[in-house]
Amino acid sequence: MTEALAELSTYVREARSSLVEDAVIANGELTLIATTESILPLLTFLRDDVQCEFVSFIDICGVDYPAREKRFDVVYHLLSPRQNLRVRVKLMVGEDELVPSATSVYMGAEWFERETWDMYGIPFAGHGDMRRILTDYGFEGHPLRKDFPTTGYFEVRYDDSAKRVIYEPVELRQEFRSFDFLSPWEGTDYVLPGDEKAKS
Repeated sequence: MTEALAELSTYVREARSSLVEDAVIANGELTLIATTESILPLLTFLRDDVQCEFVSFIDICGVDYPAREKRFDVVYHLLSPRQNLRVRVKLMVGEDELVPSATSVYMGAEWFERETWDMYGIPFAGHGDMRRILTDYGFEGHPLRKDFPTTGYFEVRYDDSAKRVIYEPVELRQEFRSFDFLSPWEGTDYVLPGDEKAKS
C-alpha cells in the first residue's frame, strides 16, 4: 500500500506540481498540501485523471490551531475505488479567509461544508446554502473551536408556565469536583478475595 501511495504522490507532483505544495506519507496515508487558489483544480484533477479517479468524496472536516497565524486546517478525504486508495488533501486558512466551495466538483461536499461552517466558522465561497446544520438557529459561536467554553454560553429548557422554550445563561448547578481516579480495588489496605491469585 505504501508503495502505491508513493507512486501516486510522485505522479501527482509531476503532473500538477503547481497545485501541490507538498506531499507527505505518514502512518500509511498520503496527504497532499494545497492552497485556497489550487484546491478546486487539484480536486478536479484527482477526480478526472485516469491514474487517480478519486470519484468518491468521503468527508470535509476542520482542525483548529488557535496559536497559529492561519488558524484552521480544512481537510478533504477522497477514495478511489478503482485504485483502492485513499488520499487526504489539506489546506491552511485564516480565521476569516474564504475557502472555495467544492460542490462544483463533488456534489456531496454540500453537507460537509455546512457542517464545517457550523462547527468551526470556516466560510465557503460559492456555497449555495451556508446555514447552520447541527446547532440551533440562534446558536452563538462555533462549538469545535478550541476557545469555545466547554459549558457553552446558553442553556435551553421548556417552561411550562410560558409554554415555550427559554434560553438562559449557563448556570452550573454543581461545583466542579476533584476526583482521585483510583479504582476501588487500588490503594486499599486489605486484600479482596481472589487477589492473592493475581499476585502469584
